[in-house]
Formats: sequence, structure tokens, C-alpha cells
Amino acid sequence: MAVPSVPAQSRESLDVRTTSAQSREAPGVRASSVQSRRAASVQASGAVDVRARITELRLSAFAGHRRVGFPLGPVTLLAGPSGAGKTTAFLAFEALARLGGGAPLARAFPDPLACVPQRARPDAGGRRGFRIGCTADGVEGPVRLDIAVQAEPDLRIAGERLSAGGVVLLQTALRDPSRRTVQAAWHTAGSASVTRAPLPDDRLGTALLPLRVAGKTDGQRQVLAAAEQMLVALRSVFPCDPHPEYMRTPVPTGSGRLLQGCDNLADVLWRTRAECARRHGLLVEALRAGCAGPVSDLIAEPMADGTVRALLDRGDGHRTELARLGDGELRYLALALVLLTGPGVLDLDTPGEVPDALRSLTVLADGFDRSLDPAQRVALLRTAARMGERGHIRCLGAVSDGSWATGTDGVTVVHLDRDTSP
Repeated sequence: MAVPSVPAQSRESLDVRTTSAQSREAPGVRASSVQSRRAASVQASGAVDVRARITELRLSAFAGHRRVGFPLGPVTLLAGPSGAGKTTAFLAFEALARLGGGAPLARAFPDPLACVPQRARPDAGGRRGFRIGCTADGVEGPVRLDIAVQAEPDLRIAGERLSAGGVVLLQTALRDPSRRTVQAAWHTAGSASVTRAPLPDDRLGTALLPLRVAGKTDGQRQVLAAAEQMLVALRSVFPCDPHPEYMRTPVPTGSGRLLQGCDNLADVLWRTRAECARRHGLLVEALRAGCAGPVSDLIAEPMADGTVRALLDRGDGHRTELARLGDGELRYLALALVLLTGPGVLDLDTPGEVPDALRSLTVLADGFDRSLDPAQRVALLRTAARMGERGHIRCLGAVSDGSWATGTDGVTVVHLDRDTSP
């Protein structure tokens, strides 16, 4: 069944049907002790999809958006003209991902004043801010995270709420502006209904819970499982914006992990071609639909100076260097590589202690169709939809016009207008 396109609107009235198909900063997620046991139980009962994944992005009051919710399916395209707020939505998503990885607030929002709605007026204390949130689905069902950020006079988290199944599992509030802490209360359901303690006001409280909650009561275990599901989903996000100008030259050999700009694509191909012949074959098949001329293989060739370059094998004894490809072909190649390879070869701090079966990578592709011709963008979308059906790879892309994608199986198109969020 094709997924209908929908307009972006207030989340209270949004009704969307979708087709199913550790860094030092980051605290540890103890999925092996909490989520894995729950996932095994759910799988045994017949449920299929237990992967942690973000299924909604909420911009309650963020830059030009107000009371807007974006449903996120296996493949979602935000469509709208320049100024409709597509890039703003991506910035909010990336910021949540950084916070989920344990990053401080200043790193998640390097320009916080740009996130404050233009019409927001300061209160008596001169305070202004913004509010965003998301929902992570998985073995615990939908888990909601909502945060309020004070942007001025000082950048700090003014409030945070983590909830699931109608129960508030964590709630924080800024009680004393003179202290750099928030008062936190999390669900315990033991001898005391909640546990209270101060938390730093520059970090996501949900990301600190695995370090603070013992997991001795059923309530504490519920808090841990919900927090871990949210953190796994947020840490499994890869923003990707290929830069063709940097992909045309040979690159030094390195870790073989693809950067967000895909600058080191040749180095990654040197690794992936030898490690996974099946996925490499799928990539070559995809290139036949997106590159001009015949394509029999994609190879990486080491150079005398220690660098490596990538070439298209045309199958008749001729090879074409990537330097000769157009911008559209290079962006198509890079995005197809990301969608077909997954987290194992991406420069991504995934929670290594969490089994692959419990997480789903979300690729953020702002400018999904940039420089692509009609045939390339359709072929790339079909690749994304095919990977989305398997559940391991999800994709959120931005396009200026989504009419060409409307009706594609497994794809949700969310239409934005410049006046959607005044």
C-alpha cells in the first residue's frame, strides 16, 4: 500500500498512516541487562519490530515552527520551498541526537538564539527559549521526550520530561536560577514513588539516568528501559550531506569509516569492496540506474603516494575516475553507499553494547534530491524504500518538491509551506 502524502500540521490533529515494512561523553546503555531481556520476551510473544527508532519529531516552539509534529516512517521526505523550515527541522533532530549521545547543550545548539521563535518575548526575568521533543518506538512502545531550553540570558535546560504509557518517568525543572542544576524526579514505585536529585542543567537528564538509577524496583527498571530505548534511537542517527568537490581527488587511507560529507568515499570503498561482496554488488546495481554509461564495477585503487582513488569500471577495459563524474552522480553514489552499507562503515558513535537487532539507523539527508536528475532521485528513493522495508535503515530527507515521490510504496511525504508555522 502506498503511503499518502500529508501536510505538516499541529500534532493534535495529525493523522498519518505508514507502510510497515561509546564515546567518552556518552553514558553507557545497559540494554544487555534491561532492553535485551524485554526484547526477547516481546519477540517470543510474536511481535516483530523491537528496534529502537525515532517515529516523531516535535517542534513545539523552535525557530519558525510552532506546535508542529513530523511523523517519521521508514522513509520520510519533508517537502517545501526555501524558507518552509526543512533545514530547521533537521537541525533540531541533529541537536537531539547530540544530546542523546551525552554532548553538552552548547555543542548541541551552537547558535541557540537562532532557535528562539522570532515573536517570543522575554519574561520578567529576561528569559527566552525554545521547546522540542521526539518519540522513540521499540520494545517499550512509544517513549516521549520533551525538553524546554532557556537560550537567554544563559543557555540551560529549563525542563525535561520522559514519559511512556501515560506515566511520567523523569521530570526536571529549573527551581533556582542562581544554581547550575535542575531538580529531577524519576519514577521509582518502591518505598518512595519517586527519587529526587539535582542534575546538571547543561546535559540531557535522560542520558544521565543509566548512571543514576540502580534498577532495583520494577519502576526503576521501567525508567531504565525507556531511557535506554530513547538513547539508542538518538545515538543511531547519521546526518549525511555529500560534497562532490571533495570526492573527486584521491584520499589518504584511514579508518575506512565514511565521514558525513563523504569526503573519504574512496577509502571506504577500499574497505567495503573486500569485506562485503553482497552489499557491494547491490551498490554496483544501484549505480547502473544512477550513472551515465555502462557500469560493471566500482573499484578503489591504491596510489604510489599512499592515497587511494575510486573508479567506475565500464566493463570494456575502460575506467572512469570519480573526478569525471557530475555532481549528481557523485551525490547519488555517496547516498546509495550510506543506505546500502549501514552503521558498520559510517563515522558514527553507535552504542556498541546494543545488538543490531535492537536499533535502526536513521540517515538524515538534507537536500536529498540536490543535483539529482529525475531518474536519479527516483532510483535513490527506491533504494531507500527497499532498505526501509528491512527495518535496519531509515531515512529522513528534504526536497523542494515532493510531488514526484507521492504514492511511492513505503514513503511518507510531509508537505510544508512557508506559512505553516508563523
